[in-house]
Amino acid sequence: MSETPPGTPEHRTKVRRRLNVATLVVTFGALAFGYDTGVISGALPFMKLPTEQGGLALTPLTEGLVTASLLLGAAFGSVGGGRLSDMYGRRHNIKWLAIVFLIGALGTALAPNLPVMIAFRVVLGFAVGGASATVPMFIGELAPANRRGPLVSRNELMIVTGQLIAYTTNAMLGVWGDPSHAWRWMLGLATIPAVALWIGTFFVPESPRWLVTKRRNGEALDVLKQLREEDPTKELAEIDQLVTETAASQAHSRQHLGTPWIKRITLIGIGFGIVIQLTGVNAIMYFAPTVLMSTGLGTSAALVATIANGIVSVLAVAIGLGIIGRANRRTMLKIGMVGIICSQVLLAFAFMLPEATWRSYVILAMMLVYLCFMQMFCSIVFWLMMSEIFPLRVRGLAMGIAIFCQWISNGLVTFFFPILLDRIGGHTFFIFAVINVIALIFEQKCLPETRGKTLERLEEELAAGGDGKQPAQAAA
Repeated sequence: MSETPPGTPEHRTKVRRRLNVATLVVTFGALAFGYDTGVISGALPFMKLPTEQGGLALTPLTEGLVTASLLLGAAFGSVGGGRLSDMYGRRHNIKWLAIVFLIGALGTALAPNLPVMIAFRVVLGFAVGGASATVPMFIGELAPANRRGPLVSRNELMIVTGQLIAYTTNAMLGVWGDPSHAWRWMLGLATIPAVALWIGTFFVPESPRWLVTKRRNGEALDVLKQLREEDPTKELAEIDQLVTETAASQAHSRQHLGTPWIKRITLIGIGFGIVIQLTGVNAIMYFAPTVLMSTGLGTSAALVATIANGIVSVLAVAIGLGIIGRANRRTMLKIGMVGIICSQVLLAFAFMLPEATWRSYVILAMMLVYLCFMQMFCSIVFWLMMSEIFPLRVRGLAMGIAIFCQWISNGLVTFFFPILLDRIGGHTFFIFAVINVIALIFEQKCLPETRGKTLERLEEELAAGGDGKQPAQAAA
């Protein structure tokens, strides 16, 4: 294959185009992730209809079960997806995840009864979890160091974009579609990003880092030549050295977990994964129409109003990407958590207002304020810090455990939320507010500050008995 000389303007243009195309294709997995987690919010009101009207006659209990079953699959998919991508390659794993997305989407759309629906929601969840583990890693390994942050961050942006698309199509089908079949079309449209992802994988190279782990250095060099503006020979040597060191460091990762400071930071990471879900963010993302309908808003109006959640989430993540390079992680978490607590208290009080249409829109406004703080400050910091705080020697194992616990806690919150909303209504958000006060104390007391520090420096501070709470500027 003839190539323009490295370093020339023409070569740089080609490289950037290839990187952008590869990132777009891979993040179709994040788009499918976002769509599949967001679409259920609009499908539930129609799935609650009696079976003779085309629904599944869901109760608050089975409503939570249907929604949470995806998250149970995601918990195991996040662990299995990481292992499969290590065994067979990132590109190969993404291709198979696209097929699982397709099977899960078709299965849920055509489900004749509740047990079949739950079974295929678990299948779909495995794809969602696998994508959550594989997509950011794949992009990070394709991208050069100077573009890794912005390119990997597109993963989060594509997730919330997928949710926005889901909310929009939900509203369109809810307003203009046949109520007896609307939920099937909503779930079935998830096949589109799945097919796009599968086709796109034929145009994406394999991860050069994975190729080096399999001692296929010649192929890795060919990939790097396609994706780097300068001669990648030196980078290949660095990858080879890093792979060798990582393999040596992680050879006894289970034994390393017994080291006191490693055990402490691992438990902190697991706790962080749990409390980020106890904020209740997915109670809003999955059940927004249900919440609004409980205030007296009609189904169509609730679905249209929920589009605002998607718009706010996309804008908040985009703004957060600009803030995170200039602000300390712990400061962003503090701002986000205080905003979340205040908005949840106000949201609970809003449910006590006299019943009227305007009350529904006050509740929606409080939900949007909550999402601003969550998406702009907390969600974006969570995924970044999870990639930073674990020591190299246990990073794969510890992060896998933490993400597993995060999905399980997500599932538990999702399962119990509709039951609590049915039993105690808006007082549910007082419970979330109290939990988040405890979460804020935990984050500020336990989480290290990672901004401006190399991963090696942070590891040295923690191993030496420090808490790592000072940013690099102050610690220097």
